[in-house]
Amino acid sequence: MTDRKPSRHRFPLSVIGDALRLYHRFSLSQRDVQELLHERGVQVSHETLRQWNIKFAPLLTEELRHREPRRGSQWFLAEVCVEVGGEKHWLWRAVDEHGTVLDILLQQHRDTRAARSFFTRLLSESEVPEVIHTDKLWSYGTGIRELPVLHGVEHVQVVSAARCNNLVEQSHRPTRQQERSQLGFKRRQRTQEFPALHARVSNLHRHTRTTVPAALRRSHQSAALLLWREAMQQAT
Repeated sequence: MTDRKPSRHRFPLSVIGDALRLYHRFSLSQRDVQELLHERGVQVSHETLRQWNIKFAPLLTEELRHREPRRGSQWFLAEVCVEVGGEKHWLWRAVDEHGTVLDILLQQHRDTRAARSFFTRLLSESEVPEVIHTDKLWSYGTGIRELPVLHGVEHVQVVSAARCNNLVEQSHRPTRQQERSQLGFKRRQRTQEFPALHARVSNLHRHTRTTVPAALRRSHQSAALLLWREAMQQAT
């Protein structure tokens, strides 16, 4: 990453990029990142980190999304309840058969209108899938029937309790971890922006798990870091 200073910023791009990557790659709070930077001799305030996230998170989300490979032909959908500013909201999430997060949408309701909105959002970015896996929430089936483009798609309902929809259930875990580290979400817009970038970073590092040989894992990690730096360059 070129060590330049983005316009109107006191710190070089390498510092900003490292701070944002640490925050979204691992289950860290902004104060955790502040301490890690302090150990490296970089004095950054908590408010500065917050402003970096507000400014760069939406830009990085789009840059990383454009660099992702082609999506799979199967969708796995699930929704999870989160509290935002003390009010109940629903975080709708879709992943493909490879575990790649397709999209995330925060909504106040868990009904047919919300399901239809999420399907429409997914279809604006992805091709029509061959199979859609959901839990037994009736809103999914109604939403599919209301969208003619999905009429030929096979709809498979699974039992959440049996963890048949495990791909998407596991994908919700980082959001829960970050919710705890932040002591809850406070604002709706920031809650939408955080999981969106967190998911793209998770997709970026999907091939760096310990189940692959060490040499291959290191190669994937290097490629992920390179893509992150390219996205950061474009976002600034």
